[in-house]
Amino acid sequence: MGAAAAADVAADLRARLAGQDGVRMVFAAAPSQTEMLDHLVAAPGIDWSRVTAFHMDEYLGLPAEAPARFANWLDRAVFTRLPFAEVHRIDPGDDPDATVAAYTKLLAEAPIDVVCLGIGQNGHLAFNDPPVADLDDPVAVKVVELDRTCREQQVDDGAFASVDDVPTHAITLTIPRLLDASRLFCVVPGATKRHAVARALHAPVSAADPATALRTHADVTLYLDVEAAPRA
Repeated sequence: MGAAAAADVAADLRARLAGQDGVRMVFAAAPSQTEMLDHLVAAPGIDWSRVTAFHMDEYLGLPAEAPARFANWLDRAVFTRLPFAEVHRIDPGDDPDATVAAYTKLLAEAPIDVVCLGIGQNGHLAFNDPPVADLDDPVAVKVVELDRTCREQQVDDGAFASVDDVPTHAITLTIPRLLDASRLFCVVPGATKRHAVARALHAPVSAADPATALRTHADVTLYLDVEAAPRA
């Protein structure tokens, strides 16, 4: 699954770089993306010096050096492993609202070409959990409160020892901002995601199941392993 997804992302990047000056792409930070990112880092023939990287969400309230911060996770997984033109990390600092405004401006400077993302156990995209997700959100980036299922997933992923250690709020790109990208590659492994995948594919498109919004985009590829694939 990871190898297949990375091969498709790499092919897309090569094609774009053959016809345009640069590429702007957004990465998800999650263990579900590790295998794909490892293969992508090793993919040949990509001029990463013409690729600008963003990420899609970040916790509030964690120290800058905390390993669980998504910017730090992505540094380890991809950002420091490739010679990107630029890497724009979400750094909430002491003024999350100012960070939201600044990141919104960076994203708006040019179109986003590619998003590499997953689906949460509760069907979230980035940190757009069902209680706060808005498929018609008028803003591009915002501060959100994380629901308990989302926070429990972070414990299951090994990022925190207990749910009480997981921050209650985060900055996230909104669903319309993610879907504004030209192409999305969605990588979803594991049996714990099977229900969310089934809902994403078959439930009515609504904020109750945020991942259903993927079905409204013209160019999304979904990559599943056997465990994540819904049963007939």
